[in-house]
Amino acid sequence: MKFLGTPGGQAAALLRLFLLLWKILRPGHSHLYGNRYAGDKVLRIVPHTEEEAYALQKICHQLKVDLWQPSSVVYVSEGTLTDVHIPHNGSRALLAALQEAAIPYTILIEDLQNALEKGSSLQAQRNRRSLLEYNYEVYHSLEEIQNWMHHLNNTHSGLIYMFSIGKSYEGRSLFVLKLGRRSRAYKRAVWVDCGIHAREWIGPAFCQWFVREALLTHRSDPTMRKMMNHLYFYIMPVLNVDGYHFSWTNDRFWRKTRSRNSRFRCRGVDANRNWKVKWCDEGASMHPCDDTYCGPFPESEPEVKAVANFLRKHKKHIRAYLSFHAYAQMLLYPYSYKYATIPNFSCVESAASKAVHVLRSVYGVRYRYGPASSTLYVSSGSSMDWAYKNGIPYTFAFELRDTGHFGFLLPEMLIKPTCTETMLAVKNITMHLLKKCP
Repeated sequence: MKFLGTPGGQAAALLRLFLLLWKILRPGHSHLYGNRYAGDKVLRIVPHTEEEAYALQKICHQLKVDLWQPSSVVYVSEGTLTDVHIPHNGSRALLAALQEAAIPYTILIEDLQNALEKGSSLQAQRNRRSLLEYNYEVYHSLEEIQNWMHHLNNTHSGLIYMFSIGKSYEGRSLFVLKLGRRSRAYKRAVWVDCGIHAREWIGPAFCQWFVREALLTHRSDPTMRKMMNHLYFYIMPVLNVDGYHFSWTNDRFWRKTRSRNSRFRCRGVDANRNWKVKWCDEGASMHPCDDTYCGPFPESEPEVKAVANFLRKHKKHIRAYLSFHAYAQMLLYPYSYKYATIPNFSCVESAASKAVHVLRSVYGVRYRYGPASSTLYVSSGSSMDWAYKNGIPYTFAFELRDTGHFGFLLPEMLIKPTCTETMLAVKNITMHLLKKCP
């Protein structure tokens, strides 16, 4: 059977095929995520009274909006900055409901697809992301990050050791880098994780930046040299590997893990509500379709269980726990699940205060700091509280840039400044704990 007929017919068909491919692949035509966010909006809504807050909660429930801030409608109260992503086919209904309830709003992002494509080099720059010239100023897929980890393990064996602590729900390896000089038999350690929530891409970017800085400056910078000599750092660039992968392939704004539920079609658990500390209490949801779903039981998620098991096993020498999230520009410490003062408050508060001060000195970016419950909101089952309650005395959670202008779509051009200022804060916290805290 002849597929294209005569030679002349073949040439014509090939020309048509070439023109079709050129149309599809030419710049500006091929859209990320199948153009699924075209016309979607992100609104900032601020209820000025409790009546408005209640009305906004009802509206969000009815229209099933994607809440960016706060993470659940239960946190919406008088004065709460509420950032809402609404699909294009629901924006008219949302705007009408807000106008009818006389609740003020501003449009942060007019067209989400546009904003997504403007802030990212996902399409144009894949070819220049080789391991030898690894670019820390762009976002990387899970495969790229894990290849990078393997590469560092092979090329920097004096400072880096890579290992797996288990498998994810979908069977992906949960890799960790152990960073530091083998300078003594016993060393204290710091645990650092990023990407517990899939859509917060600046987190994994920072974890990679931290490793880069250590490799580049551990000889020239006295502070980094001391950190590498006196401590080990366990760095987990992506904790929620399945969710992070899904946020690259299917839904840029996915938050949870990807585990299945036997009774509901909704997938995933909030990996920062799944820890065995006041599990599924205030600030967590029992409904599998909610973004703050706590899971069927504590540590139900293999990713959470793997990290918890590792921390339990090594808690005698792990002195600090740092977790990186976005967005809000905050530095938080326990407690998250209750309004109470931690026993070692003065040392932790002092470390946070100094870290925020040094962070601001770089670009003038302001961070708030304090106990998570009063600075952000009450949430149960968090990794930070769990680590603290399980004997790690210094636990912090960073909410990185920004405060809503870009939200989860922090442009790649802001990776470097964000990581540069955060790096100073982390070094400051580490040195504070080494020098001044028991």
